Amino acid sequence: MTRLADAIVVGGGIHGCSTALHLCRAGLKPVLIEKDYAGRHASGVNAGGVRQLARHVAEIPLSIRSMDLWERIGDLVDDDCGFESHGQVLVAEDDGELAACAERVEDLQGRGFTHEELIDGPELRRLVPAVAEICPGGVVSRRDGAAQPARTVAAFRRKAENLGAIVREGEPARHVRREDGLWRVDVGSDTYAAPVLVNAAGAWAGRIAASLGEPVPVETVAPMLMITSKVPHFIDPVVILRGRKLSFKQFSNGTVLIGGGHLAVPDQDRGTTVLDWRRLAESARTVFELFPVMREAQILRAWAGIEAKMKDDLPVLGPSARHPGLYHQFGFSLHGFQLGPAAGAVMAELIVEGGTQTRIGALGIERFRS
Repeated sequence: MTRLADAIVVGGGIHGCSTALHLCRAGLKPVLIEKDYAGRHASGVNAGGVRQLARHVAEIPLSIRSMDLWERIGDLVDDDCGFESHGQVLVAEDDGELAACAERVEDLQGRGFTHEELIDGPELRRLVPAVAEICPGGVVSRRDGAAQPARTVAAFRRKAENLGAIVREGEPARHVRREDGLWRVDVGSDTYAAPVLVNAAGAWAGRIAASLGEPVPVETVAPMLMITSKVPHFIDPVVILRGRKLSFKQFSNGTVLIGGGHLAVPDQDRGTTVLDWRRLAESARTVFELFPVMREAQILRAWAGIEAKMKDDLPVLGPSARHPGLYHQFGFSLHGFQLGPAAGAVMAELIVEGGTQTRIGALGIERFRS
């Protein structure tokens, strides 16, 4: 049976759910198609970082807009998503890294961005008292924070459905094509048809783009995380490093989430991962060296999510360079969670209004055309 919709959104991560929600807010009735369940892969199992800090300059306008939405996320999805704003701190481990931090902050200020602030050793230790004394300073983004990923995706999905979106989970989108002026996607025994198709399929979005004649340099990766036993409270902000791979957050129950970008081995077809325990040991060793308070903690479990990483580490966000009514929203390269609320809003503006005031020109898929 063929079912009509105003838009078809393929992918039920935070980006697909956000786009479906914002399309509903704009008066459209989309269908959201997720082959597993919303948030099953990258969006629901990441570190939950809500950061403007240390982003590529091309992403900053989108990130700033998204932070505005995060600060009133309860108004948007009827759930605070566990969002807490204690700032995020980038720690410099030596004077050379601190000098690079100073150069970065000066460059951003020259471009009109003031969210990153250079801090010296005393301010670093005021914000992160447990950090090793060898660290001379760093950068802070004081509005940043963290949220609960699975809870967030569920809230976006639930709100989109409450506003009228059709949500199809547990069945993949098959045979994506354009016929008779409409995009058509088969889901189980049904076919959905709509003038608009949004490719927000995460690690699987590159295959869809390639099948529609827009191949891009994208790889499937699986960033790893681990959680520790409880330790006495010692940190409020999220901490990241400039040099070594590390992100670090303590929860209210005392457990500590350790990430930073070390990768597992993904099996894209099966949707599974194999953890790399040697790389996880590197993360644990970094924590051991920089935070003596953690030296008695135990690792309780580890996991990885599957997502798409672009060659240039920037997402693909915007209309197709080849097909009318086709939009891409994928490749967020291990840092897309914070961008989700605004990316969905921008996508809805592109579809409904034909443009957006948020600067995303450097994120278009046309940058990969030879």
